[in-house]
Amino acid sequence: MNILEAIILGIVQGIAEFLPISSSGHLILMQNVLGISIDEAHLFTFDIVVHLGSLVAILVVFWSDIWKLIKNPFCKMTALLAIGTVPAVISGLFLQDIIVSYLRSGIWLAAAFTVTGFLMLLADSFPQGTKSEDDISYLDALFVGLCQALALPPGISRSGTTITGALSRKINREAAARYSFLLAIIAIGGAGLLDGIKFVRGGGAALETIGAVPLLIGFITSLVVGFLSIKLLLQLIKACKLKYFAYYLWVLAGIITVDYFILKIIF
Repeated sequence: MNILEAIILGIVQGIAEFLPISSSGHLILMQNVLGISIDEAHLFTFDIVVHLGSLVAILVVFWSDIWKLIKNPFCKMTALLAIGTVPAVISGLFLQDIIVSYLRSGIWLAAAFTVTGFLMLLADSFPQGTKSEDDISYLDALFVGLCQALALPPGISRSGTTITGALSRKINREAAARYSFLLAIIAIGGAGLLDGIKFVRGGGAALETIGAVPLLIGFITSLVVGFLSIKLLLQLIKACKLKYFAYYLWVLAGIITVDYFILKIIF
């Protein structure tokens, strides 16, 4: 992997992690477009590194919320985040091998992008909810957590499913976005921790294959672009303009479908 490829993938991660278009799906797509020829395990390691860049971006934007949780770790929000995280953890334990083996093909991405597009239209259709952050119930948290679990396969947007789920529970748009991003801290951080353990056990083979400089550049690029993407998404959610992502995803799904069955250039 060269530096330009690392920058491109870092930009893709920074944009797609927070905008509701699926970062994992776009990373797979761009890796195929760029023809990056390293094995799946090492690509997975690079994915995690750029995801960690996104994690730092969330920490920066929502530092005040995080500091409140640090000062008062036994508050209601801590419990809500724990409940919202459990479904994804359980699903990940049982489905990770299936996802890696069968749900990374072009035709799967086309289908998943299409579904995410419909979720964006659905999110825009909900009226402004009446529940503030303090009004989120444990049942609301569980439902949003189940929505997050649905986003484990690439192509299904985590932010898209959690925000849509929260809006469907009549949580107002600002609170839905904030809860979604706080959940993302746990999801991305947990995935990074698990892959870090694998990295250490593997003796740093991925570092030698990919190179320290591309990994660092991918991390920094993802961080900077992710910070800007969070700010943009918060504005778009309030303005009910998520439908534009639906149009983009449907066009992308159409291109992938034509390529998969006819052109066979990307997949």
